[in-house]
Amino acid sequence: MLPVIALLGRPNVGKSTLFNRLTRTRDALVADMPGLTRDRQYGVGKIGRSPYIVVDTGGLGGSDDQLADLVTQQARRAAEEADVLLFLVDGREGLNGADEDIAQILRRLGKPLYLVVNKAEHLDKVAVSAEFHRLALGEPHPVSATHNHGIAELLDEVLATLATADGPADGSNDGDTAGEVGETDVVTDTTNESDAPQAAGEDGPDERIRLAIVGRPNVGKSTLVNRLLGETRVLTSDLPGTTRDSIAIPFARDGRTYTLIDTAGIRRRSRVHEAIEKFSIIKTLQAIEAAHVVVLMLDARQGIADQDATLLGYVLDSGRALVVAINKWDHLGPEVRQQVRREVERKLPFLDYARIHYISALHGSGILEVLGSVDAAHAAATRKLSTPELTRILAEAVNAHQPPLVQGRRTKLRYAHQGGQNPPLIVIHGSRTDHIPAAYRRYLEKSYRQALALWGTPIRIEFRTGDNPYAPSHPPRRPLPRPQRAGVKGTPSKKSRGRGP
Repeated sequence: MLPVIALLGRPNVGKSTLFNRLTRTRDALVADMPGLTRDRQYGVGKIGRSPYIVVDTGGLGGSDDQLADLVTQQARRAAEEADVLLFLVDGREGLNGADEDIAQILRRLGKPLYLVVNKAEHLDKVAVSAEFHRLALGEPHPVSATHNHGIAELLDEVLATLATADGPADGSNDGDTAGEVGETDVVTDTTNESDAPQAAGEDGPDERIRLAIVGRPNVGKSTLVNRLLGETRVLTSDLPGTTRDSIAIPFARDGRTYTLIDTAGIRRRSRVHEAIEKFSIIKTLQAIEAAHVVVLMLDARQGIADQDATLLGYVLDSGRALVVAINKWDHLGPEVRQQVRREVERKLPFLDYARIHYISALHGSGILEVLGSVDAAHAAATRKLSTPELTRILAEAVNAHQPPLVQGRRTKLRYAHQGGQNPPLIVIHGSRTDHIPAAYRRYLEKSYRQALALWGTPIRIEFRTGDNPYAPSHPPRRPLPRPQRAGVKGTPSKKSRGRGP
């Protein structure tokens, strides 16, 4: 187990900026806005001479809104499970009453605690640290997470404390530690601990199934994540827009490993005005691109809106495997349920390949069926297909229904092979394939889906036209122009030849 370092403090002191600096990522949203971070964000530290896990938390002692208590509970839970606490304060604003209250709370935990004075760039280190001695938390560490000042020295001391308590860390050396970040990079392989997005289709033998849960605001995405994990891992509330960031969480069940990605809800563009929400939408779209399987959640009580179809378009364009979960199915009468089913058939006929489940994330009904469809969709999206089998299915489909004529000539489809995974890409070679209509392409997709049982994933077909073997290897030469005599314009006619002036 890697040691855990938790970043704590009041809102807007730079915890997310320090998190991105330590992990060398942009996983945490950063803006000059208090209360932006709400859920716990985990990452693998890349600065220092031994590996560790760093946890970003929301601000303690935030505003008196409905979510302040939930954010505080998340931060306290991160502090309880951490091995080392980094208490961040604002060097520009100085010490205030909220910092003193947080210091008393953290001191009672009895864990190694470091006082980090952030935003200390262009300030005298002695002067900016003087007033924070009143907290009685040891020597303050002035740093600048934005400008990368003092981060390496702070991590050297923190990791040295962990090595003294637990023994020398693997990969550490006894030599001098460089002061510049980049010369103290972690060299130990921590691939299994990281949840960094990987390109879809590059599945390894031990890779987790990356499962992105997307949908409109307040459809129950975070509730589904908490139900799968069996704990309150992410914030849930009746207020739309509770989740602002994409949170990646490792998860295992029945011998299968997953990475659950809770995303922010996507509203219509006309209703998005704040810059923070725009960044949240970008993070959601990035999560869709990085996922292997996408679970699209719909609200059974609100019906299928135009925004749901737009979000489905993003998923289809990305080519990710898809499972549809219609939430809040509990407490609906038989007539309402029948009406919802008819609406799904009428508005989503193009999703005939995706499994649709009617669930209740709050009560847990239908959750196991969703995971089963996720496993099946991932297996179909990453399945390896043999060339003889694809060619045989192509020949059967062509014999059953010939492609249309192109300028009175027959289109010939010779053989097929697999060109990629997630989604499955089938490359078909033939002649005059540039004019094959979209309807015949859909016919071939349906033929391959039924023959290979590729349910839950889109299928992409690419046509390639071979070179004409009877075409000349070199273009014909053009005849050279006839040379003209100097001083004579044009060529004399037959009548004027042999005649005198």
